[in-house]
Amino acid sequence: MSIYKTVLAAIDLTEEADQVIKRAQELCKVHQAELILLHVVEPVGYAYGGDIPMDLTELQEQLDKSAREQLAGFGTDYSIPEKNLMVTVGRPEAEIHRVCEERAVDLAVVGSHGRHGIQLLLGSTANGVLHGAKCDVLAVRINT
Repeated sequence: MSIYKTVLAAIDLTEEADQVIKRAQELCKVHQAELILLHVVEPVGYAYGGDIPMDLTELQEQLDKSAREQLAGFGTDYSIPEKNLMVTVGRPEAEIHRVCEERAVDLAVVGSHGRHGIQLLLGSTANGVLHGAKCDVLAVRINT
């Protein structure tokens, strides 16, 4: 019996995403699990703190469209079906937790740069995912 049936790889759409996807795929092969790729687009308003009195809807839609196109490229490169490619908008940690619960994910795989000092105190997406997850979490050390 397999420990993991559904694995979610949360990726940032950079070249570093390949390392996370490859590790997740290795685990999926071992456990005969299904792989879901997730990218979370942060709301444009977060970047500006809501201080700009303008409609950012079009910019948000462009970011979302671009993310979907890039994620589709990863899906093609790694033979992941379209139904398992997800783009959501929100805070990355919260969205990863939400999708893990909705899709009954057993293991969330995220990238980690292994930062220290003040960056560690401020937290990271990987740290946020770890501390609120209801499933196992694997932080893949990103080799730069």
